[in-house]
Amino acid sequence: MKGIRNIAIIAHVDHGKTTLVDKMIIQGKLFKDHENPGELILDSNDLERERGITILAKNVSVNYKGYKINIIDTPGHSDFGGEVERVLNMADGVLLLVDAFEGTMPQTRFVLQKALAIGLKPILVINKVDKPNCRPEEVQEQVYELMFSLDASEEQLEFPTIYGSAKQGWMSNDWRKPSADITPLLDCIIDYVPAPKQLKGTPQLLITSLDYSNYVGRIAIGKLHRGTLKAGQNVSLAKRNGQVIRTKIKELLVFEGLERKKVDEVSSGDICALVGIEGFDIGDTIADYENPEPLPTIAVDEPTMSMLFTINNSPFFGRDGKYVTSRHLKDRLMQELEKNLALRVEETDSADAFTVYGRGVLHLSVLIETMRREGYELQVGQPKVIIKEIDGVKHEPIEYLTIDVPEDVSGKAIEQVTRRKGTLISMDRRHDRVHLEFEIPSRGIIGLRNIILTATAGEAIMAHRFKAFEPYRGEIETRTNGSLIAMESGTAYAYALGKLQDRGRFFIDEHEEVYTGQVVGENNRSDDIVVNVTKSKKLTNMRASGSDEKIFLAPPIRFSLEEALEYIQEDEYVEITPKAIRLRKIYLDENERKRRAKA
Repeated sequence: MKGIRNIAIIAHVDHGKTTLVDKMIIQGKLFKDHENPGELILDSNDLERERGITILAKNVSVNYKGYKINIIDTPGHSDFGGEVERVLNMADGVLLLVDAFEGTMPQTRFVLQKALAIGLKPILVINKVDKPNCRPEEVQEQVYELMFSLDASEEQLEFPTIYGSAKQGWMSNDWRKPSADITPLLDCIIDYVPAPKQLKGTPQLLITSLDYSNYVGRIAIGKLHRGTLKAGQNVSLAKRNGQVIRTKIKELLVFEGLERKKVDEVSSGDICALVGIEGFDIGDTIADYENPEPLPTIAVDEPTMSMLFTINNSPFFGRDGKYVTSRHLKDRLMQELEKNLALRVEETDSADAFTVYGRGVLHLSVLIETMRREGYELQVGQPKVIIKEIDGVKHEPIEYLTIDVPEDVSGKAIEQVTRRKGTLISMDRRHDRVHLEFEIPSRGIIGLRNIILTATAGEAIMAHRFKAFEPYRGEIETRTNGSLIAMESGTAYAYALGKLQDRGRFFIDEHEEVYTGQVVGENNRSDDIVVNVTKSKKLTNMRASGSDEKIFLAPPIRFSLEEALEYIQEDEYVEITPKAIRLRKIYLDENERKRRAKA
């Protein structure tokens, strides 16, 4: 083996990171000729495949011209920024992928800033040059200006640029001259990305990622910074808090293609996985047994949002799920903490409820969705933004928000954002679309996506990233419509629903089971009203033909998990079971609600 190249792929959402990795895997001949690997090979988790987004960073290696290229695919959503920060520590260079039409987006800036701060050299890949109205030259200028504004060093500013289309499977030095495959990119990686430094001395490895196996437990992953490691070697685990634990490596694994391969020895610069280490956290160092020297730990951005997680205590609990007790819930959240860096869990006064802090609604909803599929039943409260007190003044998280919309509806988008205390920073025209940039409180983003998509007939492209904590911007108007609440438990009938249609829109269909206190629809007015959806028509033995008119029901509104979380009010929960997502009032009894409202 001539050498190793460690490279991370960073980009904004949907700019084509995972598709490019696919092409590298195929180029590296990891599959036999007769195997059909399909698309998005690395997005192995069901959720990733369904949503078309990468959630967890992945490692894969490709052999090319005798070099081993370790590729790390990273998520593009800012909610998973914790994941990106970690894995950049394993890389020696980055592929910065930018869409040839969209150009640099908020997340591009976020990940590039992190990479430049560590001192990594970028290779710019301008993807999707096969799109009509693409503007590769302008985009390259844009990236250069962005790097300059992020205080990139002279060396970092001398980056090479590769053009191509990951989807069609070609890369070239000139976008007007497509090549046959992606070899120009692989050649550029070998030429431009520095080889990891081979440092002699006692071993040092910073744990930057982890994996979990039901058979061997937790697996530590990181890049060996210095020295060599052997299977069966005694080592020290230097923890963040200064504690040192003596332990032993049972197995050493390196990444070969999509698989992990057992090896006896790993030398410095390679990315490896260690089995048998217990009690470690991300940011700890594996060091020498006799005189351990820890590496600087990873600082991770703080969470900006919290939610209350509690056990399901609705009348329908335990019907669908396998895990329903508070012990199950607590164990599962603690397990998640082990691998999800940007998550925090705090216990509350109640033994059944936990406050969970995360990066945003998407970050927390992915956790909830994963739990739901594993068979958990739980209830979650309204997402709340973390408010800090700095020098006696209330501060809240402010985010950069960018919206791309067609020109004729840009006014509607600006109006909606300004209503939520957003301020317009810049506005520029790109062909027939307008690119808007705002600063907006995180509170204002909750539930904004649906409103913007409705206002722009589904044309808007939104993205946001955390900026900083700034003074509180005042109250924001939230949902103005009240809820329709079920009066009795039972089955909903079309007869009752038909009569109530003029009151508002329903979330349930006929023949669905409901319980007292469940939110079954949205009221047209601002107050909550209790309705009886379980009323059926009383039949007599006298029937006249034609006296029963047909009932036409409007189709019910079905919420996705994020939409439900963004929709609920302070006195409501979302009930999540493996088979259903329901909305309910925290206090199911109407008299109880009235009493609480007076108190």
